[in-house]
Formats: sequence, C-alpha cells, structure tokens
Amino acid sequence: MLGLFESSGGDGTVREPLAARMRPRSLDEFVGQEQIVGPGRALRRAIESDRLPSMILWGPPGTGKTTLARVIAQSSGANFQSLSAVSAGVADLRRVMADAAKLKRAGKRSVLFIDEIHRFNKAQQDAVLPYVEDGTVTLIGATTENPSFEVNSALLSRSRVFVLQSLGDDDIRTIVERALTDTERGLGADHVTIEPDALEHLVNLANGDARAALSTLEFAAAAAPKRPDGTAAIDRQTIADAMQQRARNYDKDGDAHYDTISAFIKTIRGSDPDAAVYYLARMIESGEDPLFIARRLVILASEDIGLADSRALQVAVAAQQAVHFIGMPEGHYALAHAVLYLATAPKSNSIGRAYGAAMADVEATRNDPVPLHLRNAPTRLMKHLGYGSGYRYAHDDYAAMDAEGEAPPAVVLQQNLPEALQGRAYFQPGKQGEEARLRAWIEARRGSNDEDPFAE
Repeated sequence: MLGLFESSGGDGTVREPLAARMRPRSLDEFVGQEQIVGPGRALRRAIESDRLPSMILWGPPGTGKTTLARVIAQSSGANFQSLSAVSAGVADLRRVMADAAKLKRAGKRSVLFIDEIHRFNKAQQDAVLPYVEDGTVTLIGATTENPSFEVNSALLSRSRVFVLQSLGDDDIRTIVERALTDTERGLGADHVTIEPDALEHLVNLANGDARAALSTLEFAAAAAPKRPDGTAAIDRQTIADAMQQRARNYDKDGDAHYDTISAFIKTIRGSDPDAAVYYLARMIESGEDPLFIARRLVILASEDIGLADSRALQVAVAAQQAVHFIGMPEGHYALAHAVLYLATAPKSNSIGRAYGAAMADVEATRNDPVPLHLRNAPTRLMKHLGYGSGYRYAHDDYAAMDAEGEAPPAVVLQQNLPEALQGRAYFQPGKQGEEARLRAWIEARRGSNDEDPFAE
C-alpha cells in the first residue's frame, strides 16, 4: 500500500513525490532567492568556497530552505547530518554531537541541518549551543517562523539569518515547466502537457510555493484524461480540481497573522476602505478567528476615531455581537459593515493621548488627596472637617445659565484637579468630525478659568 505522498511508477515501483524528485542538485539548478544565492552574493561565495557560517534559513513554505541545505550538503566536504525537529529529541542531538566531536578530533568538519528548528523547545536548542559555539558543528536551521521569537537569543547571536522570500510567478513557472520536460526525475517520460491557461492558473494558485505547485501538477497529471496515443493534457479545470484553493501562507500564531492584522488596522486608520476590506477578506478566507478581528475593531473605534464619531464604537460593538450571534460565514457581512464605517469615519486619537497624558501625571507626580469639595460627607465629623464644603451642584448652575440649549456648558464651574495639577489640559480635541465642535467648546471652557460666570 502506498503512503500518502508516494506515487507508483508504471512498473509498480514506488517513487518519491515529484516535489522531492525535482529538488535542485546544485546552485545552478536552484531557482529564485537571487538576493542571497545569486552570483556574487556572500552566501553563494561561502557555499562555493566551503566556508560556511552557522545560519538560520527563514522563509515561507516551499521557498527552498531544505533544498538549499541539501545543495550545501552536496557541495560541502564536511560530514553532513540532518535532523527534523518534529521527530528528533535531545538523545538524537547528543548522538549527532558525539559523532561530530569524534570527527572534529580527527580534523574533519561537521554540518548539522535542523529542519523546522522552531519546533525545538528551549532545552533542545540549548543542547545545540555549546557545540555551535566551540565549532564542533556548523548549524543550518530552517524555519517558517520568525527566529527573533522562536530561536534562543544565544543561538541566534551565533548564527547568520538569511531570509527567503516567496517565489515569484516566473520562478514557479520555470519550476513547473522543468518538471514537465525532465525525463529522468520529472514527468517528461509520461508525455504530459499543460494548456497555457492551466499553467497560469497553477502559477497563480501556488502563491509562491514551489512544493504546492509541484504536488498539484503531479496530481493533475495523474488525473488528466489520456488520449488514444497515451499522451495527456492538463486543462484549467483539472488544475482547479487538483488544488481546491490557493496555497496560503497564513498561520494564526505566525508572522503572517501579525503582519496582516497590522496592515488591516493601519489601512483603517489611514481611511483606505479598499485596502481595509481586502485585508479583512484575506484574514477571513485564511481562517482567522472572526472574534479576534471584531475585538481589534472595537479597540480601533476608540483608539483611532473616538469622539470624532462616537457612533464608531457602537458600530464596532454591534459587529462583535452580530458575529457572536450569527457566526460564520454570514458574519463577514457585519465585519465588512464595521470595517467600511470605521475606514470612512473621521479620525482622532485624542482619547488615547488624553489618557496617556493623565497616566503620565499619575506615575510622575504624588497622588495628592482629592480636593475637599469633591468628597462625600456622610457623617457629622466629615462635614466638620470640610468634606463637601464649597461644592457647587452642577445642575443648579446649568439651570441658571442663559445658554440657548448648549450642553455641556462652555464654562469652568469649579477646579476639580488636585492643587498641584491645576491647569493641566489632558484632553486635546482634534479638528475632524464631531471633535471640531468639541475643540471650540473646550477652548472656551478653559479660557474662562479665571472667571466666575455667576459673579455679580
């Protein structure tokens, strides 16, 4: 019985998956990543001269991390050992390090490749550190996760980080065409062709992932109807059936999650409804938790819009309640409603600035007693001590004002901050939306600090 990722040759033999068979065997066959292995680049020179530093290869799936490590292994005169962090443990590391130490004493270098190194815990990564530090092994780690968070700082400081980018469409097209024509390792001997629009559809759906492209091509080649002469042509529908949806580089705990939500928030803040709804769709279609999105919208409604349009918070909270109530997929309507409202609303960060300024004074100044006139006086002793003395009941003052329905009144009724903080102005309204009116009101109110509007 064949494994999930194995295929059978025409003679009944089991073959490796196409993606494994088509791995480049040299730097000349390697496609893409010109920024790190192109002619004249430092890493290429290091590989060709067999003088490798310890390194971390960081990039999305299917961009060539493992392939590059294998190319290094084939071009290096060093002893090459490979481990997968998915299945290896400390015992495996110790065995490899013991062998490397013996070789070091014999004057031979060792290179250790650890695939998915981010899956090693701190203790496992610490077990590697002394051997990297004393030169027993040269480490090559591959990871799809940000090494700043997933690799111990001590190990990271002793390694060079090389960033691999998603492959471009031209790179994916080259890889697919090479697989179709290679008679030794690819599909050339199977007499399979692909229609031009099917090739473009495959390149588009692969999303820069060479492994996804080759796996889809292999499945489509097996599913394509055979002609009487034994040849087969892959059409667009066969590609669509073979790859049900676009390969997506999105992990709810990974960099794509944080990068996308950052772009989402910043485009709403920047009043770009088109980009905002695009990033919303991208997150939802990648399986992001809709309530996580809703929570971020509620935060943004106060942080970036605030009193410029107080309805923004109501809309955001309503969207959160709607998503919680009706669920997905229909919940995307409520989220899109809120996103477009918030993106087109006037913007102000005055709430955050006001709170931040007040918090700074709370931290930087002594917490003086609350002014006596603001304290309750439920007992005779407290009244005797002056609690509540001089407090002016605001509604009496409002009723006495001849202010044509304006509320709140544009006057200072009394000083309410501790004496050491008198005159502090934490709230600075912006000039957009409803805050334009508040700005005029607050300036008039603060301008009457020294006036008693009820004086004779």
